[in-house]
Amino acid sequence: MSLPIFFNRKKKIKLHNFFPNLDPKKNLEIKNIKTLKSSSKNDLTFFDSIKYRQYAMKTKASYCLTTEKLKKFLPKNIKVIVVKNVLFEIAKILKAVYPLADIDIPDLSVKVANKKKFKSVKFGNNVLIGKNVKIGNNSIIGSNSIIEHNTIIGKNCVIGSNVVLKNTVIYDDVVIQDGCKIGSKGFGFIPMKDKNFKFPHIGRVIINDKVEIASGCTIDRGSVGDTEIGKNTYLDNQVHIAHNVKIGSNCMIAGQVGFAGSSSIGNNVSIGGQAGISGHLKIGNNVKIGGGSGVIKDIEDNQVVMGYPAIPFKEFIKNWKK
Repeated sequence: MSLPIFFNRKKKIKLHNFFPNLDPKKNLEIKNIKTLKSSSKNDLTFFDSIKYRQYAMKTKASYCLTTEKLKKFLPKNIKVIVVKNVLFEIAKILKAVYPLADIDIPDLSVKVANKKKFKSVKFGNNVLIGKNVKIGNNSIIGSNSIIEHNTIIGKNCVIGSNVVLKNTVIYDDVVIQDGCKIGSKGFGFIPMKDKNFKFPHIGRVIINDKVEIASGCTIDRGSVGDTEIGKNTYLDNQVHIAHNVKIGSNCMIAGQVGFAGSSSIGNNVSIGGQAGISGHLKIGNNVKIGGGSGVIKDIEDNQVVMGYPAIPFKEFIKNWKK
C-alpha cells in the first residue's frame, strides 16, 4: 500500500533562511524533514537526546540539527548545525514549512458518503467522507462517523459510530468501535519563558492488519515520524496513545492505559488497566505490566513488573507482604 501524505509543504526548505550564518551560495535546499531513522539523502533531521545515539550513528540524512555535546555521534559526511535548543529550532522550521500542522482544522471537504462510489461498503446514517478517501471492499462504517481527506481504510474493516479518522492509514480486518478519535495533533510543546511553542505534527497513524480498538480510544498522529500499532494488537476502552508511539504485534492493552510520546512497545506485551508508560521508553518483547503501574524506565524482554515505579513482580509482592 502506498502511504499518503497528509501535509503538503508550503515552500522550499532552504536552510540559510533559518540559519543566516550558513553560506547562501551553497544552496542548502533540503528535500524533507524526517527522523534520524527514516531520513535519507538531502533530508534534514534532528538529534536531541543521547537515547537516540544508535540511530544518529547510522542516519542517512544530509543535514542534522544537534548540540555541541551530541555532534560527535553523527556520521562524518553529514552537515551538522549546532544549536542550543534542538526541538525549538526544528519546531520553528516545521511551523514555517507546514503552517497548518500545529492545529487541527476540521476537514471542510467532507460530504455525505456517496454510496455509488463505494458500492461494496455499508454505511450507517450521516457518514461524512473527505476527498481522496479510499475504503476497501466489505467494510462497514457506522452512523455519524467522519472520515477526513486522504484517509485509507482496508478491506473487511468495521468502523463504529461517532468515530473520527484523520491522517490515518488502516490495513485489512481492523475493528474500531464507537467514539474513537484517531489522527489528531499530539500534545507537543516546547516550554518557553513567556509562551510555550507548539510542536507541529506532520506524521500519520498506521494501524496494521487485524487490530481491534475498543470504544473511546484516542490515538495521536506522529510529530515527524508515524504513530503505529502492530498486527493483531487489541486495545480496550479509553486507551490513549500519544504521538510517535510504536506498539508491536499481538499486544493486549487493558482499559485506560496511557502511553506518553515516543515510547516503543515490543511484541506480545500485556498491560493491565490504568497503567501509565512514560515517554521515550523502550519496552521489550513478552513483557507483562500489572494494572495501575507507572513505568518510568526501559524494560528488557520477558520481564513481569508492577507498582509505581514499576519493579519486578516478585520484588513488588515481597514489599507488599512486609
